[in-house]
Amino acid sequence: MTTPEAEQPRPEARLEQAVRAAEQALIEFEIAVETFRVEVENFSRLHHQKLGPMYARLDELEAQIAEAKAARTGAPEDLRKAAEARARVLPMPGVEELFHGWMDGEGLFPEAAAMLTDQSVRPPERVRPSEGARKLYRELARKAHPDLAQEDAERARREEFITRVNAAYARGDEVLLRELAEEWAAGPVPAERSPSPSEELYARLEWLAQRKEMLTLVARELEDSAIGSMLRMAPDDPDRLLDEIADKLLADVAARETELAELVG
Repeated sequence: MTTPEAEQPRPEARLEQAVRAAEQALIEFEIAVETFRVEVENFSRLHHQKLGPMYARLDELEAQIAEAKAARTGAPEDLRKAAEARARVLPMPGVEELFHGWMDGEGLFPEAAAMLTDQSVRPPERVRPSEGARKLYRELARKAHPDLAQEDAERARREEFITRVNAAYARGDEVLLRELAEEWAAGPVPAERSPSPSEELYARLEWLAQRKEMLTLVARELEDSAIGSMLRMAPDDPDRLLDEIADKLLADVAARETELAELVG
């Protein structure tokens, strides 16, 4: 026989339902965003493969036309435009040329990596710890040795602490060793109070809301991108859109070739 109290729903029941509903809605939204992202990526790849050579040909023709006009007039403005047009079709410099010896195709050189991570380029010199540092180290090693622990959590705490002690001793940092000695003497930090079920559910709802906001920004960026905008013009038949753009580019190429022939002919 159930009591009236047992029939009452738990205080968190409605909150749990809200969390489950928000999770399902977020999953569907993530699927939609990821689906569109893949469509944009695939369309971008096809766009580059099919139309890239045409764009490159147009750029080259524009440069040749500008150079032909500059050769005819010799005007400073035409010479400037010709230089700018040619610069747009110059090959990209190699990685090493771009980064001036900082990296190559394999990544950063060791010296550059050391400089960017505030490490010494040269191997560190050997440090001879002071007598005070050696004494502190021995005391801490005896007190905090992981083998003195009887529980896994305590062993993990001691191992993490001894790792810091060893690093400080290796540098001969007596000041840090004294600070570590004070930390050990103070004992472990008390465990924080575990959140209540309601607090966990509210935290979950907040995370779900933040995740949805982030995905909304991603979706907006995809939609506002050049490729995304093109996809929205023909969502059901993007191949047809590519064909239409290709036809226009071919016509532009033909027109530029005719113009160039008239200039150099």
